[in-house]
Amino acid sequence: MNSLKKKEKVPITTIPSVDEKCCYNNPLGCFFCIMKEPNPSIRSNGIKNYFKKMPLVDEDQELVLVLSGLWTMAMSQPNDKELPSLGIFECMASLINKGINNKSWLQKNQNIYIPYYAAHIIGSYTMNNVEFAMKALDCGVLVPLLELLKGQMTWVEQRVAIRAIGHLASYEKTFKGVAIYEEEIVKLAMKLASTCLEVVYKEFVGVKGLNMRLKYHCDLLTRGVGGLEMENSKAEEWASQLQCWSLHLLNCFAIKERCLNLICEQNFLKELSEMWGGLANYTSPGGVGLIRVLCYNKDGRRCIAESNDVIKNLCNLSRSSDDWQYMGTDCLLLLLADSGTRYKVLEVASMCLVDLIELRTLGGRSNVGNTITRTLLADFKQRKVKIKNIGVQQVLEEIWGLKVDRKKREQNMSDEKLEEKRVMVSLMKQQGNNSFWLGKIEEAMMKYSEALDLCPLRFRKERIVLYSNRAQCKLLLGEANDAISDTTKALSLSSPTNSHAKSLWRRSQAYDMKGLAKESLMDCIMFVNCCFKMNSSSSSSMKKNMRIPYYAVRMINKQMESTWLFKNAQLKACDGVSEKLNQPHDEPQVRQKEKINVRATRILLQKKGFIEGLSSISEEPQLIEKGEISKTKLEIIDRDSKKYVFTQTV
Repeated sequence: MNSLKKKEKVPITTIPSVDEKCCYNNPLGCFFCIMKEPNPSIRSNGIKNYFKKMPLVDEDQELVLVLSGLWTMAMSQPNDKELPSLGIFECMASLINKGINNKSWLQKNQNIYIPYYAAHIIGSYTMNNVEFAMKALDCGVLVPLLELLKGQMTWVEQRVAIRAIGHLASYEKTFKGVAIYEEEIVKLAMKLASTCLEVVYKEFVGVKGLNMRLKYHCDLLTRGVGGLEMENSKAEEWASQLQCWSLHLLNCFAIKERCLNLICEQNFLKELSEMWGGLANYTSPGGVGLIRVLCYNKDGRRCIAESNDVIKNLCNLSRSSDDWQYMGTDCLLLLLADSGTRYKVLEVASMCLVDLIELRTLGGRSNVGNTITRTLLADFKQRKVKIKNIGVQQVLEEIWGLKVDRKKREQNMSDEKLEEKRVMVSLMKQQGNNSFWLGKIEEAMMKYSEALDLCPLRFRKERIVLYSNRAQCKLLLGEANDAISDTTKALSLSSPTNSHAKSLWRRSQAYDMKGLAKESLMDCIMFVNCCFKMNSSSSSSMKKNMRIPYYAVRMINKQMESTWLFKNAQLKACDGVSEKLNQPHDEPQVRQKEKINVRATRILLQKKGFIEGLSSISEEPQLIEKGEISKTKLEIIDRDSKKYVFTQTV
């Protein structure tokens, strides 16, 4: 493949204008001249003949220009019937076969680009058009696409091949044709989903010498005009798409309950629960989308319930501010609603879902908390004996006491009684605040707990603050799990959901203490978002001076490095990982990493709807000055968590 590194840059082709000279000396004539022919009949015959002869010609320097132009037309006019009706699918299938079977032809001129463009053209025309998908299948595109999927060339061609096959499999009318090879396709898609990040890192991103990268890969990624940063950025985006499109193809089979015995293999399910779209592909639910499809099937639920790792990952997702939080919650509820899997997952799931029982809306659905409550308490009074775990019993008793007994008691409470309780709660909260600033963290935590027991359920705003304040105390004591629980309860009470800034920041720190980088990152991003929304009503002069808190930027940069799409691939590729991680990076590598973090931060902020044109970051507020939090407490934090913990005003 070394000869491929010397190829010229990929052409960026548009159809020449009428006045431009576009004729070349080649046996087929000029495709662009044919396309400009004003007579429809002559143009159609010319295009049809050109498509028939194109795969038969060995020497044609114009060929890659034509393919690039066809790709542009397919992307810009995917529903135009002219080219699909004139034999473009047969032509593309023949060109892919020729590239796979004739290596000498592939390395001539710029033919190395042709299989990529051919598969991309097929995928673009079949993306949203079932008629074109049926025609493409009849024209025999599936077999050559499968050869690309098997890795006959490189991961770049696999990406466009699985995209095209995914479109063919997504239509009812073409699925049967694809399903002829279902076992082979499913195995290939599973392998790609599991290994594609390592392959892309090994073959491209992690290549030490930049001149060792395949030149045509660099040109396809950046259209011949990019540098190192753009190449790495696009490679990350394409690798994420390759994984997500593999999962989409598996979805097409899983939703029809095909090959579930293969998809539900335990090791793959564990890997699946850890796959996500990443920063480069935030619109994809990643592995949880496929897991939710499997949860609608009895055999799928049984296999998922047997994996404790999958259940834990679903719990972490359901208590995060990730866009796909509702999918994690859906999966847990489906498992709990099935009598065959309920008691296998109840112990782990109940400890998580108890924090969400006061949710109002999530993922466009209302009364989510009541649904969770009903599911958890189903047959609770009748089958207590079946619940052997004391912790689970206590959790269910807590839910019953809060959502049933306490709700009944407060239902007919008078306004005078409610106001009396409000005053008492406010007083107890103030006592807790005073104890906190005096460094009496345990005493403050007890005051907040007493106030929560007294505070009526309808006073949601007051309870948000109390839960969040108690979480801060637990955070300072190094009790990360309890801090996550309290902050999640506060965020469930907030309106809209996950909109209480201080709780988001505190949960981000708690997740950081537990080493859950993705969850910490999502909460920190949402925290910054809430900070801007709180200031959205400010004057224009104040908006110009709005800054991202420095401590939030540090957390985001830290977690983005930990959640980098190729992080695991990077670790696997390193020999003597522990030694290399302790060695200082050279300056160029450090500068490159900083560039990546800055770029990714900008992308995240834009995609989450943040204000553009931000000024410089501000320093973190130092709040310990107002009170003397004992050094002992800080030492406990440092010893137990080994993470920095920033406090905020309670």
